[in-house]
Amino acid sequence: MQKISSSVILGGISAILLAILLYQNFVPGAFTFNNNDAAGMPDQLSKDETAQKTITYIKENLASSDVEFTLTGSEEKSGVYEVNFDVMGQSEKVYVTKDGKILFLNSFDMTPMEERGFPQTDKPEVELFVMSFCPYGNQAEDLMKPVAELLGDKANIKLRYIFYDNYLTGYPDYCLDKEKTYCSMHGIQELNQGVRELCVQKYQPDKLWDFVEAINEQATYENVNGKWEAIARNQGVDANKIKQCETDEAIALLAQEVSSTTQQYAVQNPASHNGEETAEIAGSPTITINGMIYDGARSAEDYKDAICSAFNNAPDECNQAIDEGGGPANPGSCE
Repeated sequence: MQKISSSVILGGISAILLAILLYQNFVPGAFTFNNNDAAGMPDQLSKDETAQKTITYIKENLASSDVEFTLTGSEEKSGVYEVNFDVMGQSEKVYVTKDGKILFLNSFDMTPMEERGFPQTDKPEVELFVMSFCPYGNQAEDLMKPVAELLGDKANIKLRYIFYDNYLTGYPDYCLDKEKTYCSMHGIQELNQGVRELCVQKYQPDKLWDFVEAINEQATYENVNGKWEAIARNQGVDANKIKQCETDEAIALLAQEVSSTTQQYAVQNPASHNGEETAEIAGSPTITINGMIYDGARSAEDYKDAICSAFNNAPDECNQAIDEGGGPANPGSCE
């Protein structure tokens, strides 16, 4: 085997490629091709020549002889060649200088990531994803409530709920069903309350925020099953209607929430998501505005300003200040 010189250690290599490299007992980094005939080589190779040379080099020097590599393409990128290939069912890529002499196993884009503006609409769609007894989600609910009251029907501000599958010990402590399809982090009573709040939002939306606030103040994930009905009646919520909804519609409502939390959303600030431009709903609380995840500060004014930036024409309410009360919320999350 030829001698390999390693010059700079790089992180971020995929698990498959890293496993192949570690099998050969050397540190991932940048590698110099052994060029005994370098004097006769051109200063720059074509991308196709470089790609073929790279795959051959990896096969002969960096991987076990029984590992199959399939070249899938190459392109020029920022002054080097990106070489793409498949190995062990995984798509991989490495980078090579145009003279075909230095191989880099990964790259890091050092271009500063800029925060993006929200898509603008006549009536912004705002979704606050929470767990009904996540303390950070409850703080976000407290902050969003005056914003929802200020903007009224000029923005469509909804609560959404985060549920899991196959969580901890499953049914009946955490999950609604024995198959463990619908579960909640803080237990079955939290799941039940999430369904009830979805029912209130569906059938008595004008009562939602006051009901949620009262539940947060007067109940916990350990006792809400026994307390919610009296709280609901005190808030003018039709408890019988909500009980019927919980009985008849729970599965459909839960399925709808799971679908929403597992799809990909554009993100406002890729730097807050490891450079990724899209993400799933990761924890409680998470806010989306016109389909984009909000990555700003947690205060009523910050929420209001972000939503108001998503109007085609912001209403006069956007110029009104909101009493911050206790100030910004704790930046933690339940996930």
